[in-house]
Amino acid sequence: MQANTIVDAMLRPQTYPEETSKIELIQTHISFVFLTQKYAYKLKKPVNFGFLDFSTLEKRRIFCEKELKLNRRLCPDIYLDVVSINKSKTIKINGDGETIEYALKMKRLPQECIMTRLLQEGKVDKKTISDLAVIVAKFHSEAQTNSEITEFGASKTVRINWVENFSQTSKYIGQTISKTDYAFMQKKIIRFLDKNNRLFESRMADKRIRDCHGDLHSGNIFITDKICIFDAIEFNDRFRYSDVAADVAFLAMDLDYQNRSDLSDYFIMQYTAYSKDNQLYMLLPFYKCYRAYVRGKVISFKLDDPGVNNLDKKDAIAEAQAYFKLALKYSQCLNFNL
Repeated sequence: MQANTIVDAMLRPQTYPEETSKIELIQTHISFVFLTQKYAYKLKKPVNFGFLDFSTLEKRRIFCEKELKLNRRLCPDIYLDVVSINKSKTIKINGDGETIEYALKMKRLPQECIMTRLLQEGKVDKKTISDLAVIVAKFHSEAQTNSEITEFGASKTVRINWVENFSQTSKYIGQTISKTDYAFMQKKIIRFLDKNNRLFESRMADKRIRDCHGDLHSGNIFITDKICIFDAIEFNDRFRYSDVAADVAFLAMDLDYQNRSDLSDYFIMQYTAYSKDNQLYMLLPFYKCYRAYVRGKVISFKLDDPGVNNLDKKDAIAEAQAYFKLALKYSQCLNFNL
């Protein structure tokens, strides 16, 4: 079944089990999200990037179920179910006939309550940031850890992530990242890893490597009467099993990117106060660099997506360039004698 056929069907109200009128489509490089009046239905694109493989129907089902389980940790009331999309005479959710796709069903929250938009409107204050810090610190303290997860905090494993980053962004040199910046960051990151093996070992010994969120930025946070942190990474454990500092650094980097370094610094201060993790400061520039670099990489992937139009690709180039420049700024602050 062609993806376009399913997308066309999902844009028709009669496909859904509940009554709805207007249907909105939000698209990322790995998913389609259809917004009805009350719910959001998230479908995974049949793509394989190596680090992410949604290429078969069965894999998409498995990862839908995993996403449901993981995100109920922080948003138990929002993540509802995994539903089938079936085709007989027509295509319907939980209908008759052959299952042609799966979707994750969630409660729809108002888009105007996404933290990114609230930041742009100047509606995020220190009280909200403090509340976020409490939620994240508590989540990290309760998140699973074991010997297998702990190994993902080793410098050799973190190095693998960076080698993959550099490999996957080399094709974008001259488009979203300059050759000079690419070479500078590659040299600085490898040197940091070479010089600070004991720091990574200390984090492992202190059980700071956890089953984290993996994608903790303002675009994945709803702020209503309570805070919902959604869209944890399900497609690759390696990106979720990490030092808690990597989770903290993501939101801190995101706030820096949106010219709210004041809130970034406050979030770090409050998180440290609640978690008692003072060593975290030693790793923040490194993990901020990592998070900014990954954002630049992921946005660069849009340049290869045939479903993204030329105007959106032009915007993606500018956005990715901004993230890579921020990553460069962080890399210039790395300390090699911690």
